[in-house]
Amino acid sequence: MSELKLSPHLHFPGQAPAADPAASDEFYECLMDAHQGLTEDQSHLLNARLILLLANQVGDVGQLKALIATAREDVT
Repeated sequence: MSELKLSPHLHFPGQAPAADPAASDEFYECLMDAHQGLTEDQSHLLNARLILLLANQVGDVGQLKALIATAREDVT
């Protein structure tokens, strides 16, 4: 299993992975726009579908389990 990427490295296609604030901002804006006009239940469904699509993109169950554990840390 490869090491989890916990520092920012969002980037645009064709660029080397690095912390690009413009790419991070564009992703966040796209994510927020996707939730516009949705009910709370629809928003939860969108998040669930997105998580499953991203998990499929990652593909490695070991990495996914480690990501879940990391995300769960400090959640009360």
